[in-house]
Amino acid sequence: MQTEIIISGFGGQGALFAGQLLAYTGLDHGLHVTWFPSYGPEMRGGTAHCTVILSDDEIGSPVVKNPSAAIVMNIPSLEKYEPLVASDGVLVVNTSLIDRHATRQDIDIIEVPANEIAEELGEKRLANLVLTGALIERLGVLTIEQVGKSLGNHIPEHRRNLLESNREALQRGAEIAQRAVQPG
Repeated sequence: MQTEIIISGFGGQGALFAGQLLAYTGLDHGLHVTWFPSYGPEMRGGTAHCTVILSDDEIGSPVVKNPSAAIVMNIPSLEKYEPLVASDGVLVVNTSLIDRHATRQDIDIIEVPANEIAEELGEKRLANLVLTGALIERLGVLTIEQVGKSLGNHIPEHRRNLLESNREALQRGAEIAQRAVQPG
């Protein structure tokens, strides 16, 4: 099993943190992983994305042409990555910032109002984990419980006060994915 994931958005939206969390969770559970971040020169407000590969075997290259899954947090990310997701893959779309529907018929599309859910939870910076929860639920490579535990093991000390709300954000995203209609 090898699963390639791209997480993309504007700098400051937490795309890189979400990818790091998935990589840490994979490591914590005996998987081979790569985490390959990339960001534009502007940092906050510029483009930011990362590629995460989770595998039960050695990984030959961190470069991914057609990912198994993608989280797109803004319109430029949707435009770039929707065409690249492999057939039968998963695309998680942040409908809070994307005002059009993905159009592919051969992939599983999960639309999540991540920013609104994050604001309901009292912390707008949780949108990335709401989207991550939806992805994890649908992919089935890791569990929400595993990701939540790894979050507790790896969250920076100055963010520990947000641990429970981070876990709640993951759970809320998972619930959206459970209710979303799967293709076919």
